[in-house]
Amino acid sequence: MQIRQISIFLQNKPGQLSQICRDLADAGINIATLSLADTSDFGIVRMIVDDHERAQNVLTDKGHVVNVCKVVAVCVPDRPGGMAEVMSILDKAGVDIEYSYAFSFHSGEKAVLVFRFNDNGKAETALAAANVATLDESQVLEAGR
Repeated sequence: MQIRQISIFLQNKPGQLSQICRDLADAGINIATLSLADTSDFGIVRMIVDDHERAQNVLTDKGHVVNVCKVVAVCVPDRPGGMAEVMSILDKAGVDIEYSYAFSFHSGEKAVLVFRFNDNGKAETALAAANVATLDESQVLEAGR
């Protein structure tokens, strides 16, 4: 099951991430998880939020470049080897991972792995064949609380 993620392009200078978080908070939008990657000139913030359409509108209105794309999330036990098992399934299927990030919840009992693949459908098929369930947006949001 694919979920929607927003990506925001930022200038690499102090206060940029803080301002985005404030803008979303002021709009009543909850951030379930985020990832920040940077280069010397700009950063990319990837977020799963409780209302991606409104978040996109709020941030675009504030002058940010925002993109919405689909990602795949799975839940694994938060223990050594939890991610390795999923990676093995994806490797055997020949799936390319563009990027990934993760977060743990329930006091470190479980972790959610979020992936952007070159072919989300192929990844979902491989995961389903191995009885690894993908999460929907509500499940990711609930885990992020």
